[in-house]
Amino acid sequence: MTSPEHHKQTLKNPQQLVAQIKLWARELGFQQCGISDIELEQAQQHLHNWIAQHFHGEMDYMHRHGEKRWRPEQLVENTCAIIAVRMDYLPQEDIDPLTLLGQQDQAYISRYALGRDYHKVLRKRLQQLASRIENAVGEFGYRVFVDSAPVLEKAIAEKAGLGWIGKHSNLLSRESGSWFFLGEIYTDLPLPPDQAIDKHCGTCTSCMTECPTDAIIAPYTVDARRCISYLTIELHGAIPLEFRKAMGNRIYGCDDCQLVCPWNRFASVSEENDFRIRYSLNDVSLVTLFLWDEKTFLEHTEGSPIRRIGYERWLRNIAVALGNASSSPGVINALRTRLHYPSELLREHVQWALSQHGS
Repeated sequence: MTSPEHHKQTLKNPQQLVAQIKLWARELGFQQCGISDIELEQAQQHLHNWIAQHFHGEMDYMHRHGEKRWRPEQLVENTCAIIAVRMDYLPQEDIDPLTLLGQQDQAYISRYALGRDYHKVLRKRLQQLASRIENAVGEFGYRVFVDSAPVLEKAIAEKAGLGWIGKHSNLLSRESGSWFFLGEIYTDLPLPPDQAIDKHCGTCTSCMTECPTDAIIAPYTVDARRCISYLTIELHGAIPLEFRKAMGNRIYGCDDCQLVCPWNRFASVSEENDFRIRYSLNDVSLVTLFLWDEKTFLEHTEGSPIRRIGYERWLRNIAVALGNASSSPGVINALRTRLHYPSELLREHVQWALSQHGS
């Protein structure tokens, strides 16, 4: 990376450059862009306390990399500012998600995973943004991140003025709620930071009250080990018995805390084609998905974040949901097709599901 001191001498009007960066970001499909400094000690302390209480579960990557997670200049040499962006992802759909959660035989997939994988979409746009900056100022040092590497993305976005971290630990915007992705560019350009905004959750505890597994154990503190998103995506082994009934028909992630958040009445439907719903995954039966063979699973999850959990855990999650579904010959017969599946992990979940139907 080039020395920040060098850029201080060559950048004639940093404020004007920031204004231009924000304009380019909007042109590239980001709904908001802000600048953060690299002082993340407060967020680091919160992370340290969270890990010390083992709330991260099996997500060992949360405490790897030493100080690189909260000292950006150690992760990317000479970093002195961070460009943070957000992109809305809420898909257009005719079915109300809260209504879908009440339909026991239908699958519920987190809204962010109904379209294409956001990592590639945002990373490509951020690279295009960096190229525009380079055309304007000349060669500079930078690195693009999208939910990757040891980056405290929510803390950075909060410092960049994109919103505040709500009681459910997601970033919230007064204009757009929380249905958006985040991305960052670490840079050696000495860009003036934006002002962080105040928190606006007030006395509201809707997210805490609504959480099916009581994972939000205190305001701004989530015990991931109880969170359905963690259980269906991050957890590799058996889903604890105490949480299986509460999972309902949620087979990949959970949106409950966002669905009841009052700020999401301001959310906008995404205009990104890549985030449009694929294969009608917002309106499909659990039995249909459970009977997919592995080839079909791979075909229908190509370019999707769902593929990361693999076929075995996909079936594990659906087996639990089928255990919570209304009893019918179709549900029971579908479960029985996996009774002798090679995976002991899946067989146990299928047996549990069948026991819920007295079979």
